[in-house]
Amino acid sequence: MSNQGGLRERKKEATRQAISDVATELFLERGFDNVSVAEVAEAAEVSRMTVFNYFPRKEDLFFDREEESRQMLRAAFAERPAGEAPIATLRKLMHSLADRVHPFAKFTDATAKFWRTVAESPALSARAREMRDELIDDLATVLAAAIKRPLADADARLAASMVVTALTVAYAEGLREHKARRSAATSRETFLRIMERSFSGIAIMLKDTPYA
Repeated sequence: MSNQGGLRERKKEATRQAISDVATELFLERGFDNVSVAEVAEAAEVSRMTVFNYFPRKEDLFFDREEESRQMLRAAFAERPAGEAPIATLRKLMHSLADRVHPFAKFTDATAKFWRTVAESPALSARAREMRDELIDDLATVLAAAIKRPLADADARLAASMVVTALTVAYAEGLREHKARRSAATSRETFLRIMERSFSGIAIMLKDTPYA
């Protein structure tokens, strides 16, 4: 039974990924607002209802890695060595993303086109802002839980807000370097330099708390 359950889950994930890949290709080619869910369903050879079963909102078809970011945060803190400051855990995670050239820290023509598509769509831009706020909430919760503070802890929210703001700026600057035809290494170095500067500043601001 467990093997059958695992197979079903793998098939569901494969279907989900196939739908998302088809949708993303259409959105990048024609613009998000110029493609309907019905057209995505037709191109993916599934029903419109199947699309909505996997992706409740059209925007979810484009931003299909949101859950992955939550899983990475949880995994990083689950593997955190005893006594390691939460800010140090986040610093290690950022370096790991850059070292692995993970899509969350990747600067290519494809990622530049992805974010250009977002900028050209009011719906995607609004969803991106919502996701940013949700990431702050998720990160604040993870930080507070890591040191057994109340989940509404103000220091956790302050730290989360600063980290996400720094990540937004660092990624934008990395993309700017790429658009200027600088090397991938230069974009990565720019990203990490800004993140390092931000982590140093956050550590100073929170030096009297368990977070730093």
